[in-house]
Amino acid sequence: MAPSVGRLVTAFGSATGIANFIFNKACLQGLPALSLLRSVATHTFSISPEAPEDGAGTNHNEFQRWDNGGGTFHKSACIDPTAVVEIGAIVHPKSFVGAYAHIGSGAVIGPSVSIGQATKIGYNVTLCSCTVGDLCVIHNGVCIGQDGFGFMVDEHGTMLKKPQMLNAQIGNHVEIGANTCIDRGSWRDTVIGDHSKIDNLVQIGHNVVIGKCCMLCGQVGIAGSVTIGDYVTMGGRVAVRDHVSIVSKVRLAANSCVTKDIKEPGDYGGFPAVPIHEWRRQIAKSRNL
Repeated sequence: MAPSVGRLVTAFGSATGIANFIFNKACLQGLPALSLLRSVATHTFSISPEAPEDGAGTNHNEFQRWDNGGGTFHKSACIDPTAVVEIGAIVHPKSFVGAYAHIGSGAVIGPSVSIGQATKIGYNVTLCSCTVGDLCVIHNGVCIGQDGFGFMVDEHGTMLKKPQMLNAQIGNHVEIGANTCIDRGSWRDTVIGDHSKIDNLVQIGHNVVIGKCCMLCGQVGIAGSVTIGDYVTMGGRVAVRDHVSIVSKVRLAANSCVTKDIKEPGDYGGFPAVPIHEWRRQIAKSRNL
């Protein structure tokens, strides 16, 4: 097939010449065998070489190969020469990548994203509408900066999407486990404080503010607009409802559910979460029933 196409191109001078012959030659219009070829030609030769390669109007020709790792970057991006962008990763326009940062294969660094010094971005990470501080570790499959889950029903019963226009801010020395999702803000930025550590498969909703040195174990789910202080620890599968506040130095037992503000430091557990000694009494009583 390939040599035959090559001979046709040689005969007609170009691929466009082949298309013109197929469409304009009257004797070929009634041949069913050429109907598929005419259909393919319609889609193939109608593509303009100047057409943008993404929905934002950025021309693909403005992307270049990064020598230190073989990845792809836009010419308007600012990347430190010591940074590594592995093959298959892409850095979009006006992004910043700091010194000694490492971006793994398959990662997508969206427009205007900032990545701090010596931060490691794992495979297939997606960053958009966010900043990531220095010395962070973002494990494989993490998504940061996508729209939060915000909808409303208007007077006609139509479901409408609330605008999600702000950013997510990740502090310094933060570690985020695989396949965790952190939404960007709608009325305030989503913030993860310095030195906080987040396990795999954690969901953090829009407008959430988490303080410094917090620890979130696997499958924690935090709904939108929650405010969490410093040194808060959440066991596995803890759930936090929207618009509540948790003071600093709180520890939540696994599978707890926070349904109202926690205003005093200490240990909590249960559904709804109560002080740990009260929860233990509830468990003891339930066993005697």
